[in-house]
Amino acid sequence: MSASVAPAAEEIVPDKREILGWQMYDWAWSAFTTTVVTALLGPYLQELADDAGGVTVLGRQLEGASFFSFTVAAAAICQVVVLPLVGAAADHTDQKRKLMLALAYAASAATAALFVVTSSTILLGGLLFVAAAVGFAAAGVIYNSYLPEIAPPEQRDRVSAGGYALGYVGGGVYLALNFAMIALMEDTGLAVRLSLGGTGLWVAFFVWAFTQRRLKDRPASSPRPAGRGWLSLGISATLATARRMRRDHPVTFRYLISYLIFNDGIQTVIAISTVFAADELGAEPETLLLLVLMIQFVATPGALGFGRAAERYGAKRSLIVSLVAWSALVIYAYADLDSIPKLWAMGVVLAFILGGSQSIARSLFSQMIPSDSEAEFFGFYEIASRGTTWVGPLLFGIVNEITGSQRQAIISLIVFFVAGTALLFTVDVRKGMVEAGQDPSLVTI
Repeated sequence: MSASVAPAAEEIVPDKREILGWQMYDWAWSAFTTTVVTALLGPYLQELADDAGGVTVLGRQLEGASFFSFTVAAAAICQVVVLPLVGAAADHTDQKRKLMLALAYAASAATAALFVVTSSTILLGGLLFVAAAVGFAAAGVIYNSYLPEIAPPEQRDRVSAGGYALGYVGGGVYLALNFAMIALMEDTGLAVRLSLGGTGLWVAFFVWAFTQRRLKDRPASSPRPAGRGWLSLGISATLATARRMRRDHPVTFRYLISYLIFNDGIQTVIAISTVFAADELGAEPETLLLLVLMIQFVATPGALGFGRAAERYGAKRSLIVSLVAWSALVIYAYADLDSIPKLWAMGVVLAFILGGSQSIARSLFSQMIPSDSEAEFFGFYEIASRGTTWVGPLLFGIVNEITGSQRQAIISLIVFFVAGTALLFTVDVRKGMVEAGQDPSLVTI
């Protein structure tokens, strides 16, 4: 299939109300990333596992830190199967908004159930995390596919950055509430469980209050063929999109591979950061919560600042700068991160580049995809974003098991940033936009 011509920029009339509803989904679900993935669940499961003498999975005894990293890897592997099918289905239905909401609410329910996880239900905690992570990632496929439908090309860097900025603020506000509750309650374990379970209620409320009410349905890119089931259609459409991307959009495909590699490093650092700080530096839970809270609010100007830099200097250049900074941070963590004050200093830098790298990566991809297959292409983007991030946690867990040192494990992650950045240098954004039927004159290359 040849690349279709995207709608002219003037045909996309930005609706500020809908854009805010779209961005507020980031506000809602980012609480899962901050509170569950980054701040609380890893250390909580590790403490439960260590008190129990480890966790037995498929007959093998695992350390607490390794159990959580392997759980993150398991969630990522499940996403590899689910995400492209969701993207394919979304492009063939005019009910993709309802599909997105159903997935988000299901993931919220799984998150709320984390409240019941105690020392006797550690494995259940891992399973609930996998279900929630897959559900939110699948909803994210459809969420991201809205970006080129609600914002013209010249506004996508800013709209994408605005979504991430609201996400960091929302995640930070909820984390602050958790910090206050944990500090005030005598039963810390109960406070952590309330924080984890309450995350599901937080997400569900804001999705209902903003996203559900403001985001609009869009017509299907193409109707579902008569007599075809959703699973059959999803599999065939996924395979067709993969072939189409490699054949008709080789630049976009190359960028996706680059993103797959460097984002694996970013997501692994996010997932294991608090466990690393607790084990290697002896950071207390209160310190970790404050650190993550600081990161959330510093990441907000980072996302907005990098968004404006991308508009002025080009998204690719700005993204490369952020990845060089990520490489430097990994080296610093290995070589010189040996105190809590240094941890705070590193956290400030990490927060600023985190907001920029994530928002720019998404908007850059949206510029190089055809207008008739947003959800299908973003299905593969989500695979790169979350579905293949099992490699980093798996590598971290293996190195940690072999060496017994998370410091040795974290330096192994630098390979993702170096390789991903090297490949990104070879991506010709202008050519990729032309292949997708987009107009390169509308943005700074």
